[in-house]
Amino acid sequence: MLASHSLSSIPSSSSLKFPPKPKLFTNSSFHGIRIPSLKPSSFLPLRAQPPPSTVVMMAKREEELKEIRTKTTQEINDEILQLKGELFMLRLQRSAREDFKPSEFGRMRKRVARMLTVKRERELEQGIGKRLSRKLDKQWKRNIVVKPPPSLMKLQEEKAAEEAEKA
Repeated sequence: MLASHSLSSIPSSSSLKFPPKPKLFTNSSFHGIRIPSLKPSSFLPLRAQPPPSTVVMMAKREEELKEIRTKTTQEINDEILQLKGELFMLRLQRSAREDFKPSEFGRMRKRVARMLTVKRERELEQGIGKRLSRKLDKQWKRNIVVKPPPSLMKLQEEKAAEEAEKA
């Protein structure tokens, strides 16, 4: 008795009428909260031109490349060894938690990369291929006589001077 009564009282889905949804935003698919847009110029000052430091840095880089290109290949190799020794000293200072400038890592690595680039440019001018270049590089690395970096030599000289004063 209940089953027959309840089925007849439920209207079918085709006869149901829902009220239409209010159309707040007609041309947008976004139906969330809208915040009025803030213009960046209202709270951030605009720069008319890029900062002059980038121009100065590029000029310094060009000067550095000109300076490197004036050196002989042997002078470049010697300076590469010195810079790699300095990088090693910086890594030791970092591991010992001594004071050092972290920016020196990037500066030295970039300088080494520039020197190696100039060295490779010279090899290409001479017609040396990649394979021969690597072979020559391996030979050069085997023949390196390890010297302490200039900063370590300076520290050793300072210690020797202090000991001489004490004695």
